[in-house]
Amino acid sequence: MTTGTRSRTALRTALALGAAAGLALATPAVAGATAQGPLAGSTTVTPAGHAFKAALTGKATLKAGSVTVTCSASVSTGSVPAAPGNHNAAGPVSNTITAPTFTSCTTSIPGVSATVTTSGTWAVSMQNGAPVVGSMTVPTGGLVVRTSGLASCTVTAAPTGPAAATGTWTNGAPSSLAFAGAAVPVKVVGGFGCPTSATTSSFTATYLVTDTTDPAQQITVTD
Repeated sequence: MTTGTRSRTALRTALALGAAAGLALATPAVAGATAQGPLAGSTTVTPAGHAFKAALTGKATLKAGSVTVTCSASVSTGSVPAAPGNHNAAGPVSNTITAPTFTSCTTSIPGVSATVTTSGTWAVSMQNGAPVVGSMTVPTGGLVVRTSGLASCTVTAAPTGPAAATGTWTNGAPSSLAFAGAAVPVKVVGGFGCPTSATTSSFTATYLVTDTTDPAQQITVTD
């Protein structure tokens, strides 16, 4: 593999990582919805006012072409809106979450390292249905990946405005939020080898959401 090819491959890896961080962090919330509009049904998230923690289970796999990035740790926290804000008779229930942490990431390309930083106010919403749909919003520029090694590039998620990614919420003990190939817009800048024409990347991961106010209870989305 030539130096130029390795550089381009390295940056694609970073691009995938950026998307991953953005999504995974979105996951952290009580998650559940994107359906908004006149036909959206009733949604209730319980227990009202309870704090929760969303933590990655297993691995988060990020793919960009033939490159794979795997992360094993991601956490975010938040709380269910207090009543009556935890219920919406005609649409989703939304709440903010902490900017998630994203650590313990490796790439499939030797010699490539990446630093992920997050900032701003992140948000999630949940819309009851079959399935329950979860939407995570990354604030403008809320996730930035900087690479070093074979390529020096900067990948910014949601570069021009808040961006939402969707997943599926499942009630359980604990409940979970799964993203399967969720797309996030990105902007890539840098020198030689940086894929500056790339505009999106994808992310797959599952988060477990636990009630930290009362561990005996579960965060649940119903109508």
